[in-house]
Amino acid sequence: MIGRIPWWTVVVVGVIATIWVIPVLGIVITSVRPPSEVALGWWRIDHVSFTLSAWIRVWSEYPLAQAFWFTGMLAAIATLGTMLFAPVAAYAFHFLKFRFRRLLLIIIINAFVLPQQVVVIPLFILWRDLKLIDNIAAVLIPYIGLSFAWSIFLVKNFLEDFPKELIEAAKIDGCGPISTLRHVVLPNATSPIYAVGVLQFLWTWNALLLPMLYLRSIQPLPVLLTKVAGTYESNWDLRSVAAIVTTIVPLIVFVVFQRQFAAGSQTRTGAKE
Repeated sequence: MIGRIPWWTVVVVGVIATIWVIPVLGIVITSVRPPSEVALGWWRIDHVSFTLSAWIRVWSEYPLAQAFWFTGMLAAIATLGTMLFAPVAAYAFHFLKFRFRRLLLIIIINAFVLPQQVVVIPLFILWRDLKLIDNIAAVLIPYIGLSFAWSIFLVKNFLEDFPKELIEAAKIDGCGPISTLRHVVLPNATSPIYAVGVLQFLWTWNALLLPMLYLRSIQPLPVLLTKVAGTYESNWDLRSVAAIVTTIVPLIVFVVFQRQFAAGSQTRTGAKE
């Protein structure tokens, strides 16, 4: 039958999904079992008991709620900024004509090969001189700036197949560049914009290096997770609780927006089929 999935595909996907879920299941079980039982192996069922002491300790001994709110604020601002600037820049590089356009695009795209660690020390010196250490701008600016390379490249690739007839029709109707972007391009470019938003949110939510170096008084969840780990004790139960709290929001975001993220080439342009 046309379109029927082979049986072996279901088996392979099922096995891979089961293997993928096992560590997640282990984290959840570890968070609700006593450390003495976890030390013997979270998978053992000869003696099973459950407790919420790890959850209570994490929320009482560490500023988890404050870090959760701060992480969400950072990720939301960085995501909205990238979703706003990336389509505008991609539209300018693809449809507008200005001096050094190609050179600027090559410079931005070449940032792909620039590791994040390379800019850490120069940024630290710059933020120190500008008195921006322990300021939210010290991480927001790199979050948005470092994402320009891949986000502009992603949206611009989408615009390669965008019908130029729509742009010409907008010009004939009297639309300028901004009106064309707002009324023609953006409504038909939601797929790459959503993809940029999901990727940016996941990256900024899980970012560890920049907040650890540039923030002091308030720190996001990934940095707090390193403190929960402890120096002289394992704290596997506390680590599991912090890991669950840290990963639950990205998981929800990906599940909610997975259809827009996976849209890919399913564009909503005015091209005739």
